[in-house]
Amino acid sequence: MLHGFGGTALSAADETGWSAKSDQEKFIIAYPEGSRPDRDSPANFRRNPQGWNDGSGRFHAGEKNIDDVAYIDALISEIAQRHRVDSKRIFVTGFSNGASMTFRIGAELSHRVAAIAPVSGTCWLEKIQPAQPLSVCYITGTADSLNPLNGGYPKLALGGKEQGGKAKPAVQTFIAQWVRALQCPESPDIDETSNGVRKQVHGDARDPSQVVCITVEGLGHHWAGGESQVPNILVGRNTNKLNATDAIWEFFRSRSEVVAGE
Repeated sequence: MLHGFGGTALSAADETGWSAKSDQEKFIIAYPEGSRPDRDSPANFRRNPQGWNDGSGRFHAGEKNIDDVAYIDALISEIAQRHRVDSKRIFVTGFSNGASMTFRIGAELSHRVAAIAPVSGTCWLEKIQPAQPLSVCYITGTADSLNPLNGGYPKLALGGKEQGGKAKPAVQTFIAQWVRALQCPESPDIDETSNGVRKQVHGDARDPSQVVCITVEGLGHHWAGGESQVPNILVGRNTNKLNATDAIWEFFRSRSEVVAGE
């Protein structure tokens, strides 16, 4: 589970509830931390924020070209040495900048991971060429002004000037890239909406690859159904229409069954 920009392992655990889910379902959960500008000082959201080199060139990690892909690769190996790990059932999820990093891991470490689930992030990659099949479940909110559904520069929920950085592509643009890269049907096999949650599924549940895109009506820049870490006035409202942790675990578990049947 990869934290968002300025986050920590503890904030990611508190926000998502993955530890309780791992206790309940009996799987290993790890919360790695990204690098920070001053490695000798503690992490601080404003003065020393931790972040990931997600391929956008943003933040200190992108500017210094820190090899976070190699870091996650090495971390998977380290965990596998210490614990009993099914190499075909390794999954990665993340929020915001951590979600963008999750997309990059899926593209560059497909030989290590079976599926990814980015939440409220952007895929910055111009080319997506995974070496092996994997599956993607993407979740975002219709009211996420920091990760706008139709692309563009991020803004705070309260309005005001654009936050700078780089313009983000529209969500459907990079979802379509993944659909093509994984050779899934261009038109969704399932397109259904219930209680403000729209779910589009490209590919059959039994296929080696599947792309799922979930949009939550009214959700701001939050882990859906999680414990908000930032005031709503800055990032918009959270919602109980969907619990992202539950939805992602169900997706990962369904992909486990596909892998087991190979």
